[in-house]
Amino acid sequence: MTSVTMDVRTAIASERRELADVLDGLTEDQWNAPSLCAGWRVREVAAHMSQGFRYSFGRTALELVRSGGGLHRMTDRLARRDAAALSRREISQALRDNAHHPWTPPVGGPPAALGHDVVHGLDITVPLGLGRQVPEERLRIVFRTVQPSTLRFFKAKLEGVELRATDLEWSYGSGRTLTGPAQELLLLAYGRELPAGR
Repeated sequence: MTSVTMDVRTAIASERRELADVLDGLTEDQWNAPSLCAGWRVREVAAHMSQGFRYSFGRTALELVRSGGGLHRMTDRLARRDAAALSRREISQALRDNAHHPWTPPVGGPPAALGHDVVHGLDITVPLGLGRQVPEERLRIVFRTVQPSTLRFFKAKLEGVELRATDLEWSYGSGRTLTGPAQELLLLAYGRELPAGR
């Protein structure tokens, strides 16, 4: 592995452990609170985050077939099923125990895997008002994954908009400038709607 890949893998492991600690500290009401993922509670997001560790490639392919080939349909169905079947402790422990798991999304490699963990972590912590700040070095890695295909996949409506971070040097797009904290702009790039007032 290159040193760059090793650095990303270290960032992934740290992010997973920290998010497991966050999950361990949540109340039952917080686990059942809405997340930034439309239709999912915190519980479904957390269960989804460990899907790549718990499902083999073969089983994932089978589940995709059962979902009519729809990736979003499959992830929604599995997240709901797993959130109902697994305990809070089992879900958080899956993240901690798999901090160094080599899973990556179908496209994008390790930086996309870090993006998966960072964005879903924000899906949980932002609506709960926990104030967690993703370390800058992790945000910089994930920002490199933001490209037109990312916006299309997550249905981000940012045509004619330039995102410009106020707390680190990063911008994306062109047009009307929208400024804000880097991690909130990252959520917009990944198609999320921020809570009112953010």
